[in-house]
Amino acid sequence: MHDGMPVVVTVREIIDETPTIRTIRFDHPFSIRPGQFCMVWAPGVDEIPMGYSSPDTITVQRVGEATAALTSLAVGDRLGIRGPFGNGFSPEGRLLAIAGGVGVAPLYPLAAAGVVETFILGARTAEELTFATPLAALADLRIATDDGTAGYHGFVTGIIDEEIDLSSYDTICVCGPEMMMKGILDRLDAAGIAGRGQFSLHRYMKCGVGVCGSCSIDPDGLRVCKDGPVFTGDQILNSEFGVYSRDASGRKKRP
Repeated sequence: MHDGMPVVVTVREIIDETPTIRTIRFDHPFSIRPGQFCMVWAPGVDEIPMGYSSPDTITVQRVGEATAALTSLAVGDRLGIRGPFGNGFSPEGRLLAIAGGVGVAPLYPLAAAGVVETFILGARTAEELTFATPLAALADLRIATDDGTAGYHGFVTGIIDEEIDLSSYDTICVCGPEMMMKGILDRLDAAGIAGRGQFSLHRYMKCGVGVCGSCSIDPDGLRVCKDGPVFTGDQILNSEFGVYSRDASGRKKRP
């Protein structure tokens, strides 16, 4: 896709991953790098950024009007896809992947490519774990749930503190709730290896191609859509990351 217009795709399969998360498979595969995203147009509703979970799928959690429309689609329905956009992950050496909730989606292609050694997957409850079964066959899978219904009882940072030597990995790829990611960045920084972390950021976007500036982050004006969405830990160490972001009107909000 080079002309800025969405590719109209047809839904080929709907997969219920959890009570609130669905994977939508469409009839057009895209040439992607793990961690890249697309702008998904739900006709008559909105256009929102979504990470690819494979070349022909997005994995969506129902949290608002646009995602509710997407998770209500049926086989044969159509939607628009612009992309792929962004830089994606660029891992080297031993790779640790850490995901929280639906943040597993852009990390899953790394595991599918066979380059992840250890994968830490977190969710609120056992029934909200996404891709746990295939991930167990692709990497050394460690699970954390907030309520203790599967794996470690607590947050993914608890597994890191008790079971993982971060310095033994060359690359740590992370996606999930921002405060979870900030906790991981703090640990990498304390170990003097912030630059080994690669964090997939989510910000409000309008264009997705670096023109409108709505996804710029303070203080350097890095654009999440064009310069990211993946940033190394040293790039965002002294930024707004984990402190605030902005809504559609530009007002600051807490992550």
